[in-house]
Amino acid sequence: MHNRVLVLSVFVVASCGLAYELIAGALSSYLLGDSILQFSSIIGCYLFAMGVGAHLSRYVDDDQVVERFIDIELLIALIGGLSATFLFLIFAWSASSFRTVLYVIVFMIGAMVGMEIPLVMRILNDRKTEFKELVSRVLTFDYLGALAVSLLFPLVLAPKLGLARTAFLFGLLNAGVGFWMIRLFKSELKNARLLQLKAAIVIGAMILGLGLSERVTSWTERQLYGDDVVHAFTSPYQRIIVTRWNDDLRLFINGNLQFSSRDEYRYHEALVHPVMQAHGAAKKILVLGGGDGLAVRELLKHPAVESITLVDLDPQMTQLFSTSGPLTALNQKALSNAKVKIVNQDAMVWLDGHKEQYDVVIIDLPDPSNFSLGKLYSVPFYRLLNQHLAPEALMVVQSTSPYFAPNAFWSINATLNEARLQTWPYHLYVPSFGEWGFIVASRTRAFVVPTQYEVKTQFLDAQNTAAMFVFPKDMAPRKVQPNYLNSQPLVRYFESDWASANR
Repeated sequence: MHNRVLVLSVFVVASCGLAYELIAGALSSYLLGDSILQFSSIIGCYLFAMGVGAHLSRYVDDDQVVERFIDIELLIALIGGLSATFLFLIFAWSASSFRTVLYVIVFMIGAMVGMEIPLVMRILNDRKTEFKELVSRVLTFDYLGALAVSLLFPLVLAPKLGLARTAFLFGLLNAGVGFWMIRLFKSELKNARLLQLKAAIVIGAMILGLGLSERVTSWTERQLYGDDVVHAFTSPYQRIIVTRWNDDLRLFINGNLQFSSRDEYRYHEALVHPVMQAHGAAKKILVLGGGDGLAVRELLKHPAVESITLVDLDPQMTQLFSTSGPLTALNQKALSNAKVKIVNQDAMVWLDGHKEQYDVVIIDLPDPSNFSLGKLYSVPFYRLLNQHLAPEALMVVQSTSPYFAPNAFWSINATLNEARLQTWPYHLYVPSFGEWGFIVASRTRAFVVPTQYEVKTQFLDAQNTAAMFVFPKDMAPRKVQPNYLNSQPLVRYFESDWASANR
């Protein structure tokens, strides 16, 4: 009986250990960006700490193995359960300290998790379990626990519970293992009553945390964003926040501002109308990204448009902007228009599986802040997209800031050229963003800068449009590398540019 419970506890503690690692990686990606860097560094720190913990386990005396194992379970429960909420608070109070605190917490959890398996194996060994059976059972259930949580975390736990509640849930499981071990070995423990009191306190704290975590997270996000948070949820792909201050709605994805309702019309008019007016007769439109429906809103102003296919990875994003009253008022219910077809799929995968060609392509993807986004600004991606351009088609790419991220901006231009596309870069000032850039591209058709617009605009006119295609000296073209999938220099340019801009 004891052996079975111990082996089952390995399954639980392995699940918990990996869960805390995934929570730390996801949280740091949301708050710091660059998911590959964050997950890689956290995994490295965590595995190193596990090695340290495995080494430290040798210093636990044989007559204290069970008691120390219980202490470790309760301590992991407390630190791991509180980790996400505490890190949110640290980021709100002192963002400069966040990274240090993050790695301290990851190291502490990793070191304690590293002690668990050696201690369990020693407990089983004391019960005369044959060594080969001991190792086989422990490692099998260890790996099965890791598999279970690696599947549940992105598909169920993070989207449904959020990071804070998920951490408290696994803290409760760790504390439950500790409590059950107290009951199982009560007759052998010298301080059973004290351990029971500790377990009861930790379990109570985890239950309280489960109930209050959403309130704490909401308060933290209000401190971070400064305005009232009207929508906040974690999809399998990103953290989505919508804030409101008076008549200003703002969308944040993974902490990065996507638009302010006070000036988004400048951005979206500049994105859509120059290519649409220059084409003159675009009927079939493809939009990549733009799940907020604001680019689609501008496209629907052109009466010649017959169909718009919107490809956005996140169904929760398009669902939000199709159903929320204030947000559908902003996009004028564009995503519910009969001309619009919504596809929730990775843009590169979708393009590879379809053959349709389009008159105009609007690329309104997030900035290339990590490698998963950088692939959508690569030479192979643009070559694939090239096949979907009708003979006289035009396309336009949102291309980050030529002022704050000049190397990244001109790398996107070089990438389009490398994919055998002609380009016409331009820029404009958006108050909530600063100077922002776009690039028109075409296979064969020459782009002519519009001198008038046949649709109603709030910002664009002939004078503003002409000025957008003139670059001052501090935003002049630079010699930079095109972005290939193998090396992705664009992501490095982007990180370096914005780090310099924020100094």
